Order: sequence, then structure tokens, then C-alpha cells
Amino acid sequence: MVRCSYLSSAPFFFDYFCLRLELMNAIEAKSISKSYADHIALSDVSITVPEQSVFGLLGPNGAGKTSLIRIINQITGPDSGEIKLFGEPLNKEHVGMIGYLPEERGLYKKMKVGEQSIYLAQLKGMSKQEAKRKLKVWFERLEIGDWWNKKVEELSKGMAQKVQFVTTVLHEPKLLILDEPFSGFDPINTALIRQEIMRLRDEGSTIILSTHNMASVEEICDNIALINQSKVILEGSVSEVQNRYHANEYLLRFEGNMVGFTNALWTNFELITKKSEKDQHEAIIKIREGKNLNDLLLAVAPEVQLIEARPHTPSMNDIFITAVNLEKEKS
Repeated sequence: MVRCSYLSSAPFFFDYFCLRLELMNAIEAKSISKSYADHIALSDVSITVPEQSVFGLLGPNGAGKTSLIRIINQITGPDSGEIKLFGEPLNKEHVGMIGYLPEERGLYKKMKVGEQSIYLAQLKGMSKQEAKRKLKVWFERLEIGDWWNKKVEELSKGMAQKVQFVTTVLHEPKLLILDEPFSGFDPINTALIRQEIMRLRDEGSTIILSTHNMASVEEICDNIALINQSKVILEGSVSEVQNRYHANEYLLRFEGNMVGFTNALWTNFELITKKSEKDQHEAIIKIREGKNLNDLLLAVAPEVQLIEARPHTPSMNDIFITAVNLEKEKS
């Protein structure tokens, strides 16, 4: 562990820098392979999940994400490869350090919400008194205090999802694995759970987020890995990945004649998309090889009044589709 005592009198940002140096990788998965009969679930998969971060584990259905999650949870084992959790080889003692919210929900429908929540907390080693105290705090935070004496079968899918989220995080695990945690939520509750995930990260938890909700990936994930057909095809920080797929495209906002603007592009630039609202227009332009942004601005300036010109950052949804389709073309 790195010590920074020589900076003890330095400003706050040095203290923060020292804190980040002391953090390790929460998970190091090296060359993980797993097969079931004639199906290859994972093929030489390696990922690194930094401590105290939100890590997006992405991929199409059947790509291998669930198989990797099951291995980390020790529900099953790899055929080959190694996983380290907080610097130690994965072992049975790590089970209590993990909170797992599976995509398939597992609440007992006939039990009352409060009773069941306490029971699940006790399975994680919490006393009844401690569980009840912490549950009251969480129920208040997620605005579900009135559900304590309701049976699970009386709850909507989203309401039941809130309860299961609480029971997953209640014992304050160092590692949280959340599989489609936004399933069944309306936009308001999606934002609420998203906020709680970020708060948990800021308070020290490491979160693996497996989701198809690309908007949430952009908003809360620090790093991502995209698995497709059992292999990692893309990995890095969200900003790095978006820059990698920038593709020399720029967004221009302007006033003036759209026809004149389009004609000015001629053969050196490609109009990707355009939209207009009243007297203002917006277009995404791809700059072809041999040209640059300055050339683009000089070409269109005589035709329109430019308001804004900036790099066009592709969405994670677009990147997901592009990366998967490129892999299909290769195979």
C-alpha cells in the first residue's frame, strides 16, 4: 500500500490523490474460460475492475456476462483462468463480501416485506436488531416505509425490485453485482436507484453493473467491458471508449439556409444527420481523410451563421451496436 505522509500538510487534492493511490483493483479476472457441453460461454476473458468504481459489464443476451457473474459469485467455477478479489485468489471467505442482485428475482411472495427483509439480512450475518434499524433507514430513503407489513405478492414489479435492492446492499458488501437493477422501474425510480448506486460507490463500494440501459452506463459507469460471443471485444473507461469511436465527426449548430449548407459540404465532408427547429439547424458531419475541422468551418461559413461547433461524442448505445456488428462482420 502506498503511503503519502510527506504530503500531509499539502492541500486537499493531494490527500485525494494519495487516497486513489491506496486503492487496488477489486477484481482481476485473467484468461477465464468456461464451457457447458458443446457451448463456449467464456473464451479467454480478462477484465480488471478498479476498487470503488462502477464497472459496466455489457453485451447482448447470451454473450457470457451471466457466466462470468456466476463464477465471481462462486456459484460455478471456471474451466481455466484465475480470479483475484481485492488482491487475493477468490475463495469461500469472499462470499460475505459480495452483494448480488440477480436478474431473476427471488422474493417469497407470501411473506411480508419487513419480515422477509430481516430474514434475508440474517442470512448475511446481521442481527435482527441491526437489520431492522438499517432497514428502516433504507425504507425511508427509498420511500417504501408503508410497505413493511404488505405481502410481496401485493407489490408491483418495480416495488418488489426496490425491496430486493435494499436486501442486496443492506449488509454493506465491498462488492456489489447488480444484474439489470433498473428492470421494472419508471424514469423517476430509475433515477433514484441510479443516485443510490453512485452514493454507494462514493462511500467505498465497488459495483459491477450488468445492464442494457445504455443511458445509465453513460451517466454512472467509470469503466466498461463489452462481451460478445464469449469474448471481451471492448474495454476501457467510458470517456476513452467514446473517444475511440469518435470517427472524426462534429456537431454544428447554425442559422441560415440548409440547402446552401449541404451544397457547401460537397465531396470533402459527409452529412450524417440533420434536424431543424424554426430558424436554427443542427447537423452531424463526418470529415473525410485529408481534411480537418478548419476546412469544414471555412467551407460552410460563407453560407450560414455558425453558433456552435464541437466534436460529436457517440452514445454508448451507438458504440454497443457498432462494436457488435463489427464482430459479426469479422466472423
